[in-house]
Amino acid sequence: MKKTFTAVAATVAVAALALTGCGSDTDSSADTAAEPGRYASVNGLNMYYEVHGEANGQPPLVLLHGGLSATGTSFGQLLPGLAEGRQVISIEQQAHGHTADIDRPVTIATMADDTLDLLDQIGVEQADFFGYSIGAGIALEIEVSHPEKVRKAVLATVSYNTSGMQPGMTEGVGQITSEMMDGTPFKDEFVAIAPHPDQFDKTLQRMKETDESTINYTPEQIKGIQAPTLIIAADNDIVTPEHTTEMYRLLGGGIEGTQGLPKSQLAVIPGTSHITLVQQPAVLLPIIGSFLDAGGK
Repeated sequence: MKKTFTAVAATVAVAALALTGCGSDTDSSADTAAEPGRYASVNGLNMYYEVHGEANGQPPLVLLHGGLSATGTSFGQLLPGLAEGRQVISIEQQAHGHTADIDRPVTIATMADDTLDLLDQIGVEQADFFGYSIGAGIALEIEVSHPEKVRKAVLATVSYNTSGMQPGMTEGVGQITSEMMDGTPFKDEFVAIAPHPDQFDKTLQRMKETDESTINYTPEQIKGIQAPTLIIAADNDIVTPEHTTEMYRLLGGGIEGTQGLPKSQLAVIPGTSHITLVQQPAVLLPIIGSFLDAGGK
């Protein structure tokens, strides 16, 4: 799950100027909530979540955002379409979006536990999960450690160990500062909605700390995943295409296919990067919808 907070922070910092031009498209958190956001007391957090759409007799779709991001910057362009015909629950993690930080480590494992505890509180026994970037790491941890909670999973930009990152991704991360993020949709969103808008630098430091908690799964653990899983990658992503293909094979994919297809799927989106991947609703919504709506496991 190499898609660590650190790697994402590095990507964001390098892409800051380009992202500034995209701000009006991606920073849409104020517009995406179909009904008022809600809070739940979860492991010492006042944890924020939103509910969109109507239940359709199937488990809800849980959205798990990326690092330094929240509902708007991760899912603003996708959420309206995702909520057509299903209930969608978007959760904002510790030190992100509307959820304030507390004096506790921010790790993939703690965020996975927080997610499941929140879902238990609101009566969700099983769900579909759509994680992007760090959120895909959280969803993967839930698939591995709590398989009974997952019907299907969509993992956008995911890796299962630290060998899958593009070379040099984590170099120079210690020099990233809050000022380097000025003008990006990520910092603008944080300042607009965070309980403590002056603590963006603290959240950035949290991301660097979280890099040390990266989970390395074994191939056997990935092979053991039971839930149908859709892997989505940009063709120019922070995870190497070779690793993405390797992970898909571990999930049963990459077969000859004339005698049937595996339950898991792979989609590589052309002409995209890690940042712009979730800005492709015309491409992603049909792929995700078709995967989630297909009958059976």
